[in-house]
Amino acid sequence: MEPVTLQNSPPEAAQPAPDFRLKGPGGTFSTLSENLGKPVVLVFYPLAFSPVCSHQLPEFQAVIARFEDAGAVVYGVSVDSHWSNTAFARSLGLTFPLLSDWKREASRAYGVLLEQSGYSGRATFVIGRDGRIVHREIAENTGMEHVPSLDAAIQAATRG
Repeated sequence: MEPVTLQNSPPEAAQPAPDFRLKGPGGTFSTLSENLGKPVVLVFYPLAFSPVCSHQLPEFQAVIARFEDAGAVVYGVSVDSHWSNTAFARSLGLTFPLLSDWKREASRAYGVLLEQSGYSGRATFVIGRDGRIVHREIAENTGMEHVPSLDAAIQAATRG
């Protein structure tokens, strides 16, 4: 389990969320700014096909309807290539897009990049309709016992 040692400070609640432009399925780009007016849930996960991530993301899929009922858009974000993320999503049966933070810009902007490892920590950010952070939860380490709470993210998206 990788202990979390963050290099940058993550944005606080009520602060504007950093915009991003990340490649997703089919090589298409997604941005935060294209989703203004609806809650956005960013699920940062360390690496595709890793054991904990292979357990965490299906948990989001199991409750995706609750996020959709709140009008929220859910994105998984990792430093893996968009091809790897596409294969990972397919293998898990995910219906929400996994985005590639290949250049690590979003992970840095959200303060969750583990520089010494080259990948992000495990974290969930909920961004409100106005583009401001309404919830953030950053795991203490990358192990299974520190997966951010689904219920807290759902509640925040509902309020968002």
